[in-house]
Parts: sequence; structure tokens; C-alpha cells
Amino acid sequence: VQLQASGGGLVQPGGSLRLSCAASKSISEFNNMGWYRQAPGKQRELVATITSGGSANYADSVKGRFAISRDNAKNTVFLRMNSLKPEDTAVYYCNAVRVLITTPVNFWGQGTLVTVSS
Repeated sequence: VQLQASGGGLVQPGGSLRLSCAASKSISEFNNMGWYRQAPGKQRELVATITSGGSANYADSVKGRFAISRDNAKNTVFLRMNSLKPEDTAVYYCNAVRVLITTPVNFWGQGTLVTVSS
């Protein structure tokens, strides 16, 4: 599967962005989809995930500010980011997980850069 992330850009602190992750096949096939981010000099970290049933999970640092959603008809996952902070600056990666028997298989998109700066 191919995952195409888009929607990144430069935004001022306190601003908003919406990221999109378009999959090349049905996202209903995946147990989980989500967003991770990697800031310069740091490890990649989880931002938010959403299950095939619609249950969402968030990193503590983004709870109350970010919202993940999915549109199965469009094979797309979204990340709405509000009240952005400079520490949210990172490359954001889309992720999809399919569990084969007991083994999770991860698929990654190419990343989209979010820069929060005045």
C-alpha cells in the first residue's frame, strides 16, 4: 500500500493545520492507522492512532489540541491540529498497521513537514 501524506506547512503559534493521509487501497483492511512525528535530533514518536472501529489514542502532549479521524469511503485519515506550539514542529508521518495472525506489519508514508514559528 502507498500512503500519501499532505497538508504540512508553516504556521504561527496558536494556529491550525489539517494533515491528510491518502491510502492507495481500502483503509478498512488495516487494524490501526495513525500519525507519528520526528523532530530534528529526536526519535520518531507517536502522535495519534485510530482503530478500524474508530477508537482514538493520543500522546499526552497533543491531547485536547489534536484530533484524528478517518473517512473509509475516501481511504483517508486526517489529523486536525489546533493551538499549535513551536514544539510541534516536526516531520509528520502517516502509518498503517495490519496484523497478520499475531505479527503487526507497518506501512509508512513519506512524511510532511510542519513548522510552527512566528
